[in-house]
Amino acid sequence: MAFFLETLLGGLMAGMLYSLVALGFVLIFKASGVFNFAQGAMVLFAALAMARFSEWIPQWFGISSLLMTNALAFVMAGAIMFAVAWAIERLALRHLVNQEGATLLMATLGIAYFLEGLGQNLFGSSIYKIDIGMPKDPVFLMESIFPGGVLVNMEDVIAAAIAAGLVAFLSIFFQMTSTGRALRAVADDHQAAQSIGIPLNRIWVIVWCVAGVVALVAGMIWGSKLGVQFSLASVALRALPVVILGGLTSVPGAIIGGLIIGVGEKLSEVYLGPFVGGGIEIWFAYVLALVFLLFRPQGLFGEKIIDRV
Repeated sequence: MAFFLETLLGGLMAGMLYSLVALGFVLIFKASGVFNFAQGAMVLFAALAMARFSEWIPQWFGISSLLMTNALAFVMAGAIMFAVAWAIERLALRHLVNQEGATLLMATLGIAYFLEGLGQNLFGSSIYKIDIGMPKDPVFLMESIFPGGVLVNMEDVIAAAIAAGLVAFLSIFFQMTSTGRALRAVADDHQAAQSIGIPLNRIWVIVWCVAGVVALVAGMIWGSKLGVQFSLASVALRALPVVILGGLTSVPGAIIGGLIIGVGEKLSEVYLGPFVGGGIEIWFAYVLALVFLLFRPQGLFGEKIIDRV
């Protein structure tokens, strides 16, 4: 039973990390109706900025405190992501208003390659580390219930708590604020939103800024766990099944989808892997996403769109 709980908790924590990346996809889609292929590159770019600023700030300002260094690095990396969001809207999206979804999709693909190249030029192409002070050593819990206790990675627990806080904040933002309602209106129909006075350009800047901050948090946590390297951009591919499962228009769905896929990957690998030679964890999420595309393409919490003619 203890081993099952360890596997279950490990899956839940991994799922929360997937969900952090999936949140960026959902935010952009809710505000523009386009799937953002640049999300992985945004995570990489933000993580590179955070890692390099963490190295440079002690040299620039003579700061020795890890907490102060990370706080300044986060603010500076956040400012960089805001500048990137503004440039994306000003130089690309502004000229594509009311264009077909495929056009916007290709624009985000170009943005992805641009950000990867820009990140390499600005911050270098080596492997960097991010130390944000999260505990690396696992701890044993419930030792009085199970012999030896249950092994839990506290870094994953903290990451899960951060993700949960982001989801709660974004859910309130979309449902309770006038800006959040404007974002949903823009996603439904660009032209109709403009006709009632919603400034489309400003809305897109806001949502790309928010997605940039989410990418920064995701990149910071993934970089702390795995190191910051250019393969980090591929983490977006791990989040695609999460988005499909939870629904492209649902912020809570990104979290639920991540938890389901994280748990499913771990349990299937541990309990079914020995019967098929292993490797289930690699393709489990994509097979599950394919099943949902066949039978429920809008996902668990996505909105079913019906076009009337």
